[in-house]
Amino acid sequence: MRVFDFFSGCGGTSLGLRNAGMDIVFALDNDPVAIETYQVNFPEVESVARDICVTESSILSPLIEAQDRKQSPLLFCGCAPCQPFSKQNGNKSAEDPRRNLLSEFSRFIEYWLPEFVMIENVPGIQKVGMGGAFESFTQMLHKSGYSFDFNIVPARSFGVPQKRERLVLLASRLGSISFPEFTHGPEAGQPYSTVEEWIKDLPEIAAGEVCKSDPDHQAAKLSALNLERIRSTPEGGSRDSWPEHLLLDCHKKHKGHTDVYGRLHWKRPASGLTTRCISLSNGRFGHPEQDRALSLREAACLQTFPRSYRFCGSLADRAKQVGNAVPPLMAQTIAQSFFKVLEAR
Repeated sequence: MRVFDFFSGCGGTSLGLRNAGMDIVFALDNDPVAIETYQVNFPEVESVARDICVTESSILSPLIEAQDRKQSPLLFCGCAPCQPFSKQNGNKSAEDPRRNLLSEFSRFIEYWLPEFVMIENVPGIQKVGMGGAFESFTQMLHKSGYSFDFNIVPARSFGVPQKRERLVLLASRLGSISFPEFTHGPEAGQPYSTVEEWIKDLPEIAAGEVCKSDPDHQAAKLSALNLERIRSTPEGGSRDSWPEHLLLDCHKKHKGHTDVYGRLHWKRPASGLTTRCISLSNGRFGHPEQDRALSLREAACLQTFPRSYRFCGSLADRAKQVGNAVPPLMAQTIAQSFFKVLEAR
């Protein structure tokens, strides 16, 4: 199976599908720094830093036309930026150009009719009104002869040590398709993966420090006040443990958003990682016991990237890439659905 990864970011989907045994052929993303990371880790793949809105469908001709589709079916992945539909985005706008990226991805599907399609986005995109991006996309799939299934997928049910939920759609022109069985959790009879399993053995570093043996094991600096705050926060705890003088004024009047400034728990999955996953003030991203936020490497591990994976750009650039990525282990497990269709033929 040959994979064309649209909105590839730093390569989470590609990595998972490659680990499942697929051949990654092409990647497209409009973030040149993310594509730089992609090229470091996938030097053999034709990867392009370009806006899909100004990219012609025919760009894929040299990679597709000479191939035997019966022997090498195609999978188009489209994991478009989720911020326009995220419930965490307080500045949503109907004019946000990112809301139209699914329709741009549709152009490529209608032109090439790949045997398989996968999209990933935030829960909620499917609820955006009649005639919205998701409804238009599924109508296109139906008219183009695809069977499809979509669901809210909890990443921790596929072994990812993180409470991350995403809407995933799988489509096939070769027969009906469905999601694989969960591998972790009560239904699977196997405990969820935990923070401890994935990051506890990494070298200890301080806030603002970079590990000498791994430049991606880097933690953001903390102010003296935030250092005092995290020192007052126990493992798995939150600002509820702080003395009065450490509380922000907004916290004194608002009891919600308790994850902000919180520490992770060793024995549980992490909170859902975001593009600010290395910032103490943006979620439950405090290290369980060291007085700092997660390092970039720790965040990548909790997304199930291997420790050999390298990231490019500033610390903020790299955190954005990690937070936006599809967890490779989740993509690898979901790949079973496509193989199952082929095996049934």
